[in-house]
Amino acid sequence: MATETGYRAEGQGRPPIVSVTGLSKAYGSLAALDDVSFSIRRGEILGLIGPNGAGKTTLFECLAGVQPADRGEVRFAGPYEASRRNEILFYLPDGISPWPDQPVGWALRFCLDFFGGPRVLCDEIIDRLEVAPLRQARIRTLSQGQRKRVLLAMGLLTPQPVLLIDEPFEGLDLRQSQNAGQALRWHASRGRTLFLSIHQIIDAGRFCDRFVLLSGGRARGEGTSGELSALAATRLGGRAPADFEEVFLALT
Repeated sequence: MATETGYRAEGQGRPPIVSVTGLSKAYGSLAALDDVSFSIRRGEILGLIGPNGAGKTTLFECLAGVQPADRGEVRFAGPYEASRRNEILFYLPDGISPWPDQPVGWALRFCLDFFGGPRVLCDEIIDRLEVAPLRQARIRTLSQGQRKRVLLAMGLLTPQPVLLIDEPFEGLDLRQSQNAGQALRWHASRGRTLFLSIHQIIDAGRFCDRFVLLSGGRARGEGTSGELSALAATRLGGRAPADFEEVFLALT
């Protein structure tokens, strides 16, 4: 929860704050998600890794309650109740352009006022994402990269303890991706839990603590890079994978 000093840290043990079991979703004969199970731990950056079409956006939408799952269970730890998931999870989709005729500064203030986010972190978030020069620009005039940075700032200014971001680095160049990743890491260090959907494996390996590998609508592995590398080695006849891309290919 937001406090006057930011997001409250939840301790070093990082117990699960969200547990997902057997989540399934089909569109007619197409199984977008098939018996997906994993956990999200407090204060971590968890990466949902998979190619386009793997089911990442569907998984986020089912978690956030945007659309119902066909089967499965989403459980929340501690005082949180599934019926109040909007107080627990905030979902930031990819490719949206909210309030296109409003200036960026207005949109940021609206997010703070409407959602009741952490005002003490506002200036730091804006600086880290290099949004300050865009305050007077109308959202519809922004480039793809500028709009992405503004959307990330909006998401980081919400108060829910778990933030789901679909493709946080889409449209950003290398330097902007590094700055955005550092801003997300700094934010998580304040106690916020981040779940990032990423299709670029290099970006995921650079910024995430743990990973869920998704392919063909199924979870193929969950763990740290070391844990997944060890699992991949068993699929490679005992040979250590050369990089995280080979880990993903071996497990999927």
